[in-house]
Amino acid sequence: MADMINNEEILRTDALTLGKKIKAGELTSVQVTSAFIDAIRAEDGKYNSFITVSDDALDEAAAIDEKIKAGELTGSLAGVPVAIKDNICTKGMLTSCASRMLSNFIPPYDATVIRKIREEGMVILGKTNMDEFAMGSTTETSFYGPTVNPRGENRVPGGSSGGSAACVAADLAPVALGSDTGGSIRQPASFCGVTGLKPTYGTVSRYGLVAFASSLDQIGPIGKTAVDCAALFNIISGIDERDQSSAESSKIDVDAVSSFDVKGKKIGIPKEYIGEGIDEDVKARVMEAVKYFEDNGATVETFEMPIIEYAIPTYYIIACAEACSNLSRYDGVKYGYSPDGVEDLMDLYIRSRSEGFGMEVKRRIMLGNFVLSSGYYDAYYNKALQAKALIKKAFDEAFGKYDVVIGPVAPTTALKAGESLSDPLKMYLGDICTVLINIVGLPAVSVPCGNDREGMPVGMQIIGKHFDEQTILGFAASFQKGGRS
Repeated sequence: MADMINNEEILRTDALTLGKKIKAGELTSVQVTSAFIDAIRAEDGKYNSFITVSDDALDEAAAIDEKIKAGELTGSLAGVPVAIKDNICTKGMLTSCASRMLSNFIPPYDATVIRKIREEGMVILGKTNMDEFAMGSTTETSFYGPTVNPRGENRVPGGSSGGSAACVAADLAPVALGSDTGGSIRQPASFCGVTGLKPTYGTVSRYGLVAFASSLDQIGPIGKTAVDCAALFNIISGIDERDQSSAESSKIDVDAVSSFDVKGKKIGIPKEYIGEGIDEDVKARVMEAVKYFEDNGATVETFEMPIIEYAIPTYYIIACAEACSNLSRYDGVKYGYSPDGVEDLMDLYIRSRSEGFGMEVKRRIMLGNFVLSSGYYDAYYNKALQAKALIKKAFDEAFGKYDVVIGPVAPTTALKAGESLSDPLKMYLGDICTVLINIVGLPAVSVPCGNDREGMPVGMQIIGKHFDEQTILGFAASFQKGGRS
C-alpha cells in the first residue's frame, strides 16, 4: 500500500496525518524521510532554508520504523521528520547560529527539546538558516547567505526563524522548530504563509538554546496547521531541572483544539494594532478573519492600549542589554572562531569578535553596552523595566475582559530583499506588533488569513493568557477548519 502514495503527496501532507499513516502501516518513516531529504537536495538551492542536512536521517528513520513495529513508539508524530533552527544544540551536528563565530561548533550534547523529539521518534532532517544569533527580521544576516521566501522569489522570509518557516512553506519539512525572542517565529510564519506558535515563557526548556536575550527567548513549533503545532508543542513542553526558568504546564488536548468552538468567546482588538502604520491590505485581511469569528458566535470589541507606543524602545533596550552579556562568552578562547596570527590576548579578543560577528550582531552588542553603561543605566535600562511592568498591567487588564487579543503579526507583508538591511530602524519598527508578547511572556500564534494585492501572505496574531496555548490554537484551528487559511 505504501507504494500507492507518491512523494508529492507526502510532501504536501500535514505532520499529524503523516504520523497516522506511518502508524497504520500505509507509509514508513524511511519512505517519508527519504521524500523530504530528496526534496531538500533537489529544491533547497532555490531557497537556502537549510544550513546542514543530516547524513543520518535515513538510518534514524529505519531504526524508528523497527520501534514502531515493535510497539515501542506510539506517539502521534512518531516517524515524522522535523527541521531544527540552527541555534538549538544537536549532538554531533553543526550548530552555527548562522555565524562565522560558531561555524565550527559541534555540540557534545542535545538540547532538551532535541532529546524529547528523539524520544518521541521524530527524525531530524537538518538545521535551518536564520539571522545571525537570531538578530534580525529577514534571515539576510546569515553567514551562509540569505533565505528566499518560497511565496515570492524577491521577498524575504522574515526572521530570525526564516529558514524554519521557509522550509515548511516550500514543503521541505512537515514541521520545524524555531525560536522567538521578539517575533522570530510568528513574523516569518506570517511572511511565508504557515502557522507558528510562540509559547508562554518557560513552558519549553531553553537548555541547549544558544541565548540571545534570556528573559525573552522561547522555542516553539512551526507547521502547516494549528493542530500540528499543538501536537509538537506537547512533545517539547514541560518543566526541566536544567532550566530554572522552565515551568510546568498542562498538555494541550489536541482533539479539543481540532473541534474548538468560538461561540461565546470574547475578542479584543487594540486600536493601535489596526491604526496608523498598518498596511491597508493587512488590516483588511485581519478584520475579515475577525468577522469569521464574529459570524460564528464570538463577540468583538476594540480597545485602547497606548503602551504599544513604547513597545519597540522597551524591547530593544532589554534585548540588546541581555545580548551583550550573553555574547561576551565568545572570546576566541574556549570555542568558536579563533583567528590565526594573534599577537596577544587583547588582539585575540578584538579580532575574534570583529571578524567572527556580523554587522547586526555588533550593532546590538554596542547598543547593549551603551544602555548598561554608567550614567545611562537608569535613563534607559531601568526605564525599560518600568515600561515592562506597565505593559504587563495593560495585558492583565485586557485579559480581564477578553479571552484573546487579536491583531496583525506585522505591519506589512514580506518585504523585498535588501530593503531592511539598508535601514535597520525600519527593520526594528516592523516588530511593533510582536515584541510586546515576549516582554511579558504571553503565548501567541500566527495563522495565515489571506493575501495582499500582490499575492503575499498576511498573518493574523492571536494572543492568549499565560499557559492558555489551547485557546489560541483552538481559535487558529477553527479559522483554518472554516476554509479561511
